[in-house]
Amino acid sequence: MSELPAIGQAMTFRKTMTVAEQGFFTGISGNMGRAHVDRAFARTQGQPDMLVFELAAAGLFSTAFGRLAGPGFRLGGIELGFDRAFPVGSSLEATATVTESAADKVRFDLSATLDGVEVITGKALLVPLDAPHV
Repeated sequence: MSELPAIGQAMTFRKTMTVAEQGFFTGISGNMGRAHVDRAFARTQGQPDMLVFELAAAGLFSTAFGRLAGPGFRLGGIELGFDRAFPVGSSLEATATVTESAADKVRFDLSATLDGVEVITGKALLVPLDAPHV
């Protein structure tokens, strides 16, 4: 078993959300929400471009989960809040901070910022791969 992360340990993953990734997420999820896939429609709604899929943006946290908790854990639960929409081309910084660390669970506080402003907040629970539904 890997060494458990320390409480307070954190990791930030920075990524610019691209048009290509919008296409990939549309293909994976089947989500065809017009503001996410139709640039002209998004602009008629007062947006500068198509909007980033919120769940694609939230996926940035998974990089930190894997690196901090290690390969023996899986996502057991997640709670997210999105303070606002943001356009494709946005560069997000997603930070996961360990708040609890034990053999049977690792908990995180989540925060993502755009240009220094917090746009996503939340909490996540990781459990061992063979743990039952929580």
